[in-house]
Amino acid sequence: MSDTNIIDLLRQRLPSECVLSEAEDLRPYECDGLSAYRRLPMVVVIPQTLEQVQTTLKLCAQKAVAVVARGAGTGLSGGALPLSDGVLLSMARFNRILEIDTANRCARVQPGVTNLSISKAAAPHGLYYAPDPSSQIACSIGGNVAENAGGVHCLKYGLTVHNIQKIEVLTIDGEHLTIGSQALDSPGYDLLALMTGSEGLLGVITEITVKLLPLPETAQVVLAAFTSVEAAGAAVTATIAGGIIPAGLELLDNPAIRAVEQFVHAGYPEDAAAILLCELDGTDADVATQIERVSAVFRAAGATELRVSRDEQERQRFWAGRKAAFPAMGRLSPDYYCMDGTIPRKHLARVLAEIDRLSTEYGLPICNVFHAGDGNLHPLILYDANQPGELERTEELGGKILELCVAVGGTITGEHGVGLEKINQMCVQFNTEELTQLHAVKHAFDPQGLLNPGKAIPTLHRCAEFGAMHVHRGQLPHPELERF
Repeated sequence: MSDTNIIDLLRQRLPSECVLSEAEDLRPYECDGLSAYRRLPMVVVIPQTLEQVQTTLKLCAQKAVAVVARGAGTGLSGGALPLSDGVLLSMARFNRILEIDTANRCARVQPGVTNLSISKAAAPHGLYYAPDPSSQIACSIGGNVAENAGGVHCLKYGLTVHNIQKIEVLTIDGEHLTIGSQALDSPGYDLLALMTGSEGLLGVITEITVKLLPLPETAQVVLAAFTSVEAAGAAVTATIAGGIIPAGLELLDNPAIRAVEQFVHAGYPEDAAAILLCELDGTDADVATQIERVSAVFRAAGATELRVSRDEQERQRFWAGRKAAFPAMGRLSPDYYCMDGTIPRKHLARVLAEIDRLSTEYGLPICNVFHAGDGNLHPLILYDANQPGELERTEELGGKILELCVAVGGTITGEHGVGLEKINQMCVQFNTEELTQLHAVKHAFDPQGLLNPGKAIPTLHRCAEFGAMHVHRGQLPHPELERF
């Protein structure tokens, strides 16, 4: 079938304002937050109703046209990169908060609602939504579910998967599914956990029921300065080992501290090799006790300076610096490549030292900004895409960091997803049999392989070319998926 035919069919079935096909209209959709990869979609569909989403999916299924669902486009793994011969399905107009249910402490929202908007709507009721990615002012809750996003408070309150109760999903055939429930448990397999973090490969999310938590009575941040990144990493391990579970525990190294301080003026000590931001929340008495315990642990680990936020304004300022860390990198380099690996906390000091060694080996600066409490690393590799070969060298270095995470018992992603960026490292993380099972799950939901093809799960051909595994008995599962 020709490109023109599918576009004509979409225009026949949908309002004209829902279908974009001119190059200048497609340009805003050529990439997500990981802008190193760019590609114009064949056509963009921006539905306004559930029926329009179903119509689009049914047409694409009938004509074997691939579909890439997109939220706010803030992703950092190339997961929403469009296909030049496929449909880019934007859920941006599904942006309403449908219900705040105070009795059951939950909210029903559409996927295009921004993360922060949920907490703002719940605040008058003394409630909030816990997961808070750094991009929470812009990222959509549908994208958060697709990537299983975290944030600075995921250490204590969990990732997206721990903070949702139910989702409404459309399959590639337009079939409507309700997955999960507001009960404490659901019968059968945990399909809600399966869908969360599935990166648009299994279905298109049209509604989410999220959990809401009571706003804590008190929250304060302890800022601790250290003379080395390794000492700060050791302090993180000692904190958790001591039975203290902060609401958030973040680490920034010196290059990140200096960039952030010049950008936001958060009050960070620019001479520190690393700082920890440790938030404690709860009752006034509990927080006071926890601050004493954390301060003692930090001093024993070698902290040279300790500050405790004196009021809500200062607490917000400390966090504003951390959440502005990624954009602040523009002061240091024309481009940066954000990695996202997770490791056991006990290996923090070792892995940070090895990242420093790799930085020297490749001649590329690295700033470390990450969720230290749960071992979710975000090394930012600084580079200049205008320099020939520098992007390729940066990608190779990023791959080495991810493989290091796997080598110490970790994983290649904590919250950004695999997308296109880390698909080769999936060949390192999983063996042939495991990837075969992942393809089988994909095939059960999407037999034609039309939803976000080429992302998250590598083909065995790709892994064989990458040199990380051997094809099992010369067979490839679901060969119809290989064409992507």
